[in-house]
Amino acid sequence: FSIEMASLAPSSILTAGAQEERGESARLSCFVAAIALGDLMKTTLGPKGMDKILQSAGRQREVTVTNDGATILKSIFVDNPAAKVLVDISKVQDDEAGDGTTSVCVFASELLREAERLVSQKMHPQTISQGWRLACDVAHKALVDSAVDNSADQEKFRQDLLNIARTTLSSKILKQEKEHFAKLAVDAVLRLKGSKNLEAIQFIKKRGGSLRDSYLDDGFILEKRIGVGCPKRVEDAKILIANTAMDTDKIKIFGGRVKVSEASQMAEIEAAEREKMVEKCKKIQAHGCNVFINRQLIYNLPEQFFADHGLCAIEHADFDGMERLALVLGAEIVSTFDHPELVKLGSCKVVEEIMLAEDKAIRFSGVALGEACTIVLRGATQHLLEEAERSLHDALCVLAGAVHETRTVLGGGCSECLMAEAVDALAASTPGKVSVAIASFARALRQMPTIIADNAGYDSGELVAQLRAAHHKGDKHAGLDMEKGTVGDAAALGITESFKVKSAVLRSAAEAAEMVLRVDEIVKSAPRQRDVDPRMMGM
Repeated sequence: FSIEMASLAPSSILTAGAQEERGESARLSCFVAAIALGDLMKTTLGPKGMDKILQSAGRQREVTVTNDGATILKSIFVDNPAAKVLVDISKVQDDEAGDGTTSVCVFASELLREAERLVSQKMHPQTISQGWRLACDVAHKALVDSAVDNSADQEKFRQDLLNIARTTLSSKILKQEKEHFAKLAVDAVLRLKGSKNLEAIQFIKKRGGSLRDSYLDDGFILEKRIGVGCPKRVEDAKILIANTAMDTDKIKIFGGRVKVSEASQMAEIEAAEREKMVEKCKKIQAHGCNVFINRQLIYNLPEQFFADHGLCAIEHADFDGMERLALVLGAEIVSTFDHPELVKLGSCKVVEEIMLAEDKAIRFSGVALGEACTIVLRGATQHLLEEAERSLHDALCVLAGAVHETRTVLGGGCSECLMAEAVDALAASTPGKVSVAIASFARALRQMPTIIADNAGYDSGELVAQLRAAHHKGDKHAGLDMEKGTVGDAAALGITESFKVKSAVLRSAAEAAEMVLRVDEIVKSAPRQRDVDPRMMGM
């Protein structure tokens, strides 16, 4: 009897300390975590969304104030595996489209909220997934049909880009100055001439002034000063960029030992060191450059040599600035000067020292990479400047994508209601339980304008009902006007979004929600045990 009972006893195949959740418990754990993450993010959605304060756990306790979805999700520690899936899709959305990071997380969590309700009604997850796939295809087709392409008309296309920039910036801290920054962002992106390389656009943040004082400067600005005695303005510049130590031939104080019998021998050593350094300066001059920029220090003797020979010397340029400077000037960064014929020099029309706010800086105008430009941001605090940079970078990413994928769709909940109408029509004509899952997809889509209205403090139920009725009557341009708290014409209001962003949000959120929905077991490995020091055993 005892042998038979032992054979029927459950046996664990996992390591001691490992955790396992199965069936409804695992699924509920995933749902709760994903919905909680969506609830955290949803208050930042839309033009009236709120900001979050993120405080790091480090010694400095650094503070970040933002409503950017990707920044928030990258900063918080998430332990639940289902919540990590939402964090990942937000990062992918940020890399792929530049904006929509909050929308993709919130939409995925709303889908899972609907799935939780259906699963509690004993509907199988595979049935829900099947319905969602059908609904996603129909919704995407409705989005494609509603898209408009004005790329053939340059004036209309520029207006589309301005509207996209305004819509993107409407939910950011730059909302009050969105007209100024929208024009600034469009001008910067159009300078790229179709390139997606945003490295050519540099940001410089200067505290002081107001956000309206920010401007776009043609060319490249380096936050350094020209060497003492060197010319402050150089025309038709030939620029040598280096990352090398100018004192490699010096005997380091802590690195060598010299024995001399008299003081004159010490003077001879110093003279030899000076001669070697002057020889290196002559090699630099032999490259035919009239501007020399070094990543490291140049020191007094070489600086004096360059000043005497009319060369402009700039020292201790930051590494990121050097990389971008080499890119825009068409130069190569060198570390030795023995073969001038192999070195590619950079060029620009003018190098000059300018005043940037209260500090001196160096401007390179007429650079080889014609699309290069610098955006100088002004603002009251460092936190404000950092959030302004994140906001403007999102707008630049969206605009750079819109130059390639030129189709646009309407925002303000208009596209979501269009897709929901198409999905509802599919649900009405589909037999069986799948139709219930399809209808849940439409409800999740309509939650997006509902959340936008809630964040603005309006009656979301009333507004979304009016919006739904307007679309049902055939008004395909109806959207939410969050300035007046009414339903208006999204096209006339200029509430335009990039088709690429909206399509990526739809696809990514549906796929991520389906992945979480299909989970029926969670296995967590046992925590790693700390090795006990044998010397501590007897204590």
